[in-house]
Amino acid sequence: MTRAPVAPRGVYLITPDEADTARLLVRVAPLLAAGACWLQYRNKSADPVLRHEQAAALQALCDAHGVPLIINDDAVLAQRIGAAGVHIGEDDGDIAAARALLGPRAIIGASCYDDLGLAERAVAAGASYIAFGAFHPSRSKHTTRRAHPDLLRQSAALGVPRVAIGGLTPDNVGPVIAAGAELVAVISSVFEADDPVASLHAYLACFQDSRA
Repeated sequence: MTRAPVAPRGVYLITPDEADTARLLVRVAPLLAAGACWLQYRNKSADPVLRHEQAAALQALCDAHGVPLIINDDAVLAQRIGAAGVHIGEDDGDIAAARALLGPRAIIGASCYDDLGLAERAVAAGASYIAFGAFHPSRSKHTTRRAHPDLLRQSAALGVPRVAIGGLTPDNVGPVIAAGAELVAVISSVFEADDPVASLHAYLACFQDSRA
């Protein structure tokens, strides 16, 4: 199966719940310009009309910055707006069906939490990246499932990019990068920072330090 291009190393931004589309774009644009690798549109509080409006607006913005847009849990919406792909939670959709709908080059991600077996099944079904977490308590999503950096090492043989998520900050992200995470997914630690661009740069510096 032809998979999506290999992911870059860096920050995978996930949007906060934001009812005002214009404000959402104002918050996201400088972060795309500052070096975010991927953007995921996630708004659990939006109705279908607002979700389509916001996703379409973000797609245009991402196109302008050359950043792939991935839609959370809605492959049909991803197809309608021409997004780069979709992210699927454990109980939120079928990876093989999303692959069939979106095609061989789509970026299809799977939440694998703290479960290596789930990651193995996701890749077998056609996932082009796997996400583990939470590594630390998160302000954005409550979960009792805790991932360990060893999962990132153990999943290297699966041959797809690995995303670390959950309570990660520039102060604690080092171990997951050292363990092999190609991308670190963040929401509140960037969007709720006093200086979101500076926060993004702090994460990117951690990736640069890991190469030194």
